[in-house]
Amino acid sequence: MRRNTLKRAIVALALALPGAAIATVVAAPAAHADGCYTWNRNLYQGRSGSDVRQLQIRVAGWAGYRDIVENDGRFGPKTAAAVKRFQSAYGLRADGVAGPQTFAKIYELQDNDCTPRHFAWTELDDGCGRGGWSGGPLTPAETRQNALRTMWKLEAMRHGLGDKPLYVNSGFRSRACNNQVGGASDSQHLYGNAADVVSRTSSLCRIAQDARSRGFSGIYGPGAPDHDDHVHVDSRRENNRDRTSNTTDWSAPDCGVR
Repeated sequence: MRRNTLKRAIVALALALPGAAIATVVAAPAAHADGCYTWNRNLYQGRSGSDVRQLQIRVAGWAGYRDIVENDGRFGPKTAAAVKRFQSAYGLRADGVAGPQTFAKIYELQDNDCTPRHFAWTELDDGCGRGGWSGGPLTPAETRQNALRTMWKLEAMRHGLGDKPLYVNSGFRSRACNNQVGGASDSQHLYGNAADVVSRTSSLCRIAQDARSRGFSGIYGPGAPDHDDHVHVDSRRENNRDRTSNTTDWSAPDCGVR
């Protein structure tokens, strides 16, 4: 264990030296939660790979107003802008390059099961008391991956709202669960792309307004039918299995969100 810690410290120092940003194989510092995932190089515009995709999952909530960060493994301008917003929000140097400090903050924010530290799998799994990720249009693995991305967007929202708790009333729903609660036949809850949230410290309108910059393409809140007691957020633009929903649909008219 000590040998690994020393090795990580040495690598982190190498990353911080001039020219590290153009190194081809350099390791990022492992820290609090590297039991989930460890980055092994600096990432910046032009790079691609599974490590970029892992980064995109964690900065998806910093997409900016009415935008999304595609989870395509290509570090383009949208990913760079999201990284900058993430860095700025957490007091880091906002240069759009994901290096030691950025990765260290992500490690600090995530648990060993890859979820952000303020949200858990059990909050997003089948919402009718059954648990699990089966029974929807996607495979359990695909549904779970969508739910993970949703959680990281909620973590960004939570930070944007002053690091006060957000509570998830409903996440993924199997078809049986969705029918039981009277959900729409094409509900994004079926795909793991959605969450219904409330807060004890932020108004529903503030949640709906903040959601506009968190990569959510579906927002329903106060003023929308049946949404006066929670805010529904979803990622329908990223739901490639449901082509009819690849649009932006916001409706919280009492909050000026439309």
